[in-house]
Amino acid sequence: MANNASARKRIRQTAVRTERNAARKSRMRTFLKKVETAIAHGDKAVAQEALRAAQPEAQRACTKGVIHLNTVARKMSRLSARIKAMATA
Repeated sequence: MANNASARKRIRQTAVRTERNAARKSRMRTFLKKVETAIAHGDKAVAQEALRAAQPEAQRACTKGVIHLNTVARKMSRLSARIKAMATA
């Protein structure tokens, strides 16, 4: 248990930050899921629009330190490749 004021403050800050980071990560996952759903339904235009909306959310999560930069790059690359492949299918 925290014995001094600075440790108690740090516990409060960590709780707030954890909640905020969880919300950011959840929001990002929701946007990515919309892209996945559009791809699964085979609707290229909707998928492209959803990807355009998801990119800033993923980048924001990265800049806030919730996830790694390369994770965002990998996810965006794979999703855009899948959307591009929809034209030939």
